[in-house]
Amino acid sequence: MTQESGAAGRRRERDGADPRPGRFDRLLGGAADPGTPKPAAGRPEAPAAVRRAALVVALEAVLLLGGAVVLLYLTLTSTPLSMRNAVAEVVLVALFGVAMAAAARGLWRVSSWARGPVVALQLILAAIGYTAFTAERPEIAVPVLALVAVELYLLATPEARLAFDRGPED
Repeated sequence: MTQESGAAGRRRERDGADPRPGRFDRLLGGAADPGTPKPAAGRPEAPAAVRRAALVVALEAVLLLGGAVVLLYLTLTSTPLSMRNAVAEVVLVALFGVAMAAAARGLWRVSSWARGPVVALQLILAAIGYTAFTAERPEIAVPVLALVAVELYLLATPEARLAFDRGPED
């Protein structure tokens, strides 16, 4: 048995006489130095592209929630063919708006979970915009598709991709 791994070696390490780590410390890792300061807990500052993307998503959320209010007004003041379908449409648009608002906040805070739902919601909005074009409603389709294009561009910029690529410690 070497002195380094024996009881005398461990005693010297405890006393601080030998700065070399013992076999136990090398294999399993020694205790942390009690004087080591903890890393600062905080979120990284969002790049400009991510902040702009969050603002675009927030605008979409406001428009969707406003659309839900308009649909609710139209449902209550007219006679829909199916009240159940009309209410379901209002609830779906409102939930979509709330999800967009939550995603906008997540983007603003550079939360790792926010980018995926935003991209998925943008693809759904792109499908809605395309459907509006086929229904000959360009006044709806053009703004929707423009917002989708701007949002996807902002999230594809290198600075936005790097902001969300922080590694497995998230």
